[in-house]
Amino acid sequence: MTTARLGAEHITRRFGSVQALTDVTFSAQERTIHALLGENGAGKTTLIRALSGLDQPDEGWVVDRGERVRFAGPREAFATGIAVVQQELALSPDLTLLENLVLGNEPTRAGVVNWRRARSRAEEIAESISARLPWDRRAGDVEVGTQQQLEIVRCLYRGADTLILDEPSAVLAPSQIDGLLRLLANLRDQGNTIILITHKLEEALSVADDVTVLRAGRVVHAQATAGLDRSALSHMIVGEDLQQVRAPRVTEVGEPVLEVTDVRLAGRQRAIGPVSLQVRAGEVLGIAGVAGNGQEDLVEAIIGLRPCRGGTIRFQGDDVTTASVSSRRAAGMGYISADRRHEGLSVTESLVDNVVIGAHRRAPLARRGWLSPGAARRHAAGILRRFQVRHGQVTDPASLLSGGNQQKVVFGREMSADPRLLVAAQPTRGVDLRGIKELQETLLRARDEGTAIVLMSQELDELITLSDRILVMFHGLPAGTFDPADRDARTLIGRAMLGESTGPRAVVEVDS
Repeated sequence: MTTARLGAEHITRRFGSVQALTDVTFSAQERTIHALLGENGAGKTTLIRALSGLDQPDEGWVVDRGERVRFAGPREAFATGIAVVQQELALSPDLTLLENLVLGNEPTRAGVVNWRRARSRAEEIAESISARLPWDRRAGDVEVGTQQQLEIVRCLYRGADTLILDEPSAVLAPSQIDGLLRLLANLRDQGNTIILITHKLEEALSVADDVTVLRAGRVVHAQATAGLDRSALSHMIVGEDLQQVRAPRVTEVGEPVLEVTDVRLAGRQRAIGPVSLQVRAGEVLGIAGVAGNGQEDLVEAIIGLRPCRGGTIRFQGDDVTTASVSSRRAAGMGYISADRRHEGLSVTESLVDNVVIGAHRRAPLARRGWLSPGAARRHAAGILRRFQVRHGQVTDPASLLSGGNQQKVVFGREMSADPRLLVAAQPTRGVDLRGIKELQETLLRARDEGTAIVLMSQELDELITLSDRILVMFHGLPAGTFDPADRDARTLIGRAMLGESTGPRAVVEVDS
């Protein structure tokens, strides 16, 4: 019989006029995996911030091993064994895995780091959960799945026994997700407690022992996962079974809108290129790859955020290889950044400012170059309503929104400009089931209206659902272009993402 490890008792939390949590009671049992599910704005992030000491509830208590507590901060929560593994991993890319592991908590002997002791302890922990880590390699040189394993081992090394994982599979290839789920099961079997936040129902069903569903800041379901299926879980979260969009093409593709020829550039982790690709009006080109293989750098080069060292980029026939971001956007490029908090939004500014930026000097928002505050508020309110963004006042800062609702703001702003080319990097990352369906439908409508779309996503299901062709990047180079309609597409693309041979490339062209 299990006992409660971590939970909440009648927690309520407000942010201005937004009621984030209302009378939430929640309990994760020891030695279990507990999935925490809900739509964007349901209160998941607020709840885990309270559980980990990052935020204080207005009413109610955090319950730590049966005791009511109020953590003064994350250090106090960590001292009791509670750690959060965020989507953005906090590793130093220039240090080895072992150096990252002990950083800030180095075992010393006579004032000198005892590396033998550190490695022995690291290997002992990793072996206990069946994790294999190349301790002498730089963190920046290993794949994201390995970095994630290191982050988990580091938490255990520092004494954590309860891990809260926020969307841990968001940047992993399909085979790496399977490995992550096995790792979580091993963690549980070794006596740890896991709270898993995910939008992927299959993950929750395959690995979680229990599930709690939040809706509009309240607990609406809490039960064991045994006997549940995807349809039942979807109904719990949104009231219906939401499947991914699979809309047939209703218009033919047009002339080339984007032409990338032999482009080379300096990426974050490695040299990229040469890369060549073409996207035509009314076509979706998917770009796949495990994080860090150059796809992020490639889309930044297309939009103008990263300079090219060779090759050309042509947009609607014009050479824009050295053109500025602003000139590309003025010519009809739209961009949904994978980093919404630092590139897509200014989270300290109001929703109005974030929605109108880029159109603030043009009619109907501006008169003689001066922005009309009333017109700006009406424009912002219309977009927020159209994309069903849960918010308080349009003058509230974007930081008050959940991650998924922040993404909807970025999406709404870019789509409202009717771009000729939309470069969409992780457009549905952190968005809930209903939101994903709505945003995918919006992308397909834009495709059918003639927009050329470059879609870079870690979600292979999303790429297969939306793309006409899928280009796979591996170690900075194209590893093949695949037909998503091929019955073996998932296997072939997954192998290419990991650098495994897939035989002759299945290069696909869409009939014009």
